[in-house]
Amino acid sequence: MTDAESTPQTDEEWRELLTDEEYRVLREQGTEPKFTGEYIGKDDDGAYRCAGCGTVLFDADTKFDSEGSGWPSFYDAADGAIEFREDRSHGMVRTEVVCAACEGHLGHVFEDGPDPTGKRYCINSVAIDFEPDE
Repeated sequence: MTDAESTPQTDEEWRELLTDEEYRVLREQGTEPKFTGEYIGKDDDGAYRCAGCGTVLFDADTKFDSEGSGWPSFYDAADGAIEFREDRSHGMVRTEVVCAACEGHLGHVFEDGPDPTGKRYCINSVAIDFEPDE
């Protein structure tokens, strides 16, 4: 994890900081295979941070079982932590979710989530780190 002042600025710096898989997902808009992420079944209390810069993105209280989507899912994000972009890849129109601090690709958001937001933030495990409550 980094802080805002030391967030990498160049491609070379990102490659030094991240694993190959983290780089592929966070910097090249990749996706980890369904049902392979380490956080799918995790239900501990804590926070999920951006694996690129350490920004808190999701509280564990907003995580839910998305009934087979294959990725960790959340119904809400931390205030100001994420940004949205239109994604027209793979012959679809989706809403990409990126870290507002470092612009790392996290996943996508869909309108089929639970109350109270109706959102399903479908996030790559490799793009986040879990920090348990003390």
